[in-house]
Amino acid sequence: MTKSIKAWAATGPGKPFERFSYDPGPLKADEVEIQVEYCGLCHSDLSMWQNEWGLSTYPLVPGHEVVGRIVACGGEVRGLADGQRVGLGWFARSCMHCAQCMAGDHHLCPAAEATIVGRHGGFAERVRCHWAWAVPLPEALPSSSSGPLFCGGITVFSPLMELGVRPVDRAGVVGIGGLGHLALQYLRAWGCDVTAFTSHAGKASDLESLGAHRVVASTDERALTDMTGSLDLLLVATSAPLDWPRFLTTLAPRGQLHFVGAVLEPLNIGAFSLIAGQKSVSGSPFGRISTLRHMLDFSKRHNVAPIVEHFPMSRVNDALDHLRSGKARYRIVLDPDF
Repeated sequence: MTKSIKAWAATGPGKPFERFSYDPGPLKADEVEIQVEYCGLCHSDLSMWQNEWGLSTYPLVPGHEVVGRIVACGGEVRGLADGQRVGLGWFARSCMHCAQCMAGDHHLCPAAEATIVGRHGGFAERVRCHWAWAVPLPEALPSSSSGPLFCGGITVFSPLMELGVRPVDRAGVVGIGGLGHLALQYLRAWGCDVTAFTSHAGKASDLESLGAHRVVASTDERALTDMTGSLDLLLVATSAPLDWPRFLTTLAPRGQLHFVGAVLEPLNIGAFSLIAGQKSVSGSPFGRISTLRHMLDFSKRHNVAPIVEHFPMSRVNDALDHLRSGKARYRIVLDPDF
């Protein structure tokens, strides 16, 4: 257990990341300390860096797609041991006694603590969390590329279980980036007929190789008209504002428009467009701890894996520029090099 943790931190919204050290204090009895081996760079890290959600405090140490090994365990830790390989995602702690936690919905706990909200995350040598949120990584999954599964992966996998998606369903994914490229793989492996909606026509062959049966230009009015009433699920994996009433027409009766991307603008969907076809609009954050474990097993069984680009953590500013410019294909992983 260390008394000083080296990290990369921003001192204000959008300011460059600089070397930073902090004293984490005594390890709590229910916590583990993880030596960071790899840390994914998620669009949520970008949003927190720029304080787009009004949740950020500075100095900010982002990083919530951690893979590493446990180097210290508090006295109340159960089922984990020093040296064990684990992953840590968006949440680092939940209360473990509220109605939501007792029902297994730890990610919906009103007192849940996000790994990078009011805490220092994984752009660091080490990071801490409640033991329940340190999830063992199956041996068949590589450390170097599995970090994005602990946020991006669970975010798009969880709706398949929560919404009761069937192998015979017809599903669409809007926005094929860090989230969407994983959603295509999961939906195809799940057995669905899969449509990818993208504004980048040049991605078509890549998206088909990832699992899309067809690729539709999200700005092509005629192509969208041809999709009218054809989908049971439309999974929105982008944060960009789009013509959501128009996309709603692609749903069949009882179809679901489900958001996992943080679209900040109002959706402007009228009630009658839902009532007529008994359609629904919903959203979900992250996922249950149990679902996270299922997602890792499913990924192992069906060879679902993020496509990643690596940057040394000392080039975190370059990595953020790469992500912000839309050039990432499709997730970025930082390698600590303190």
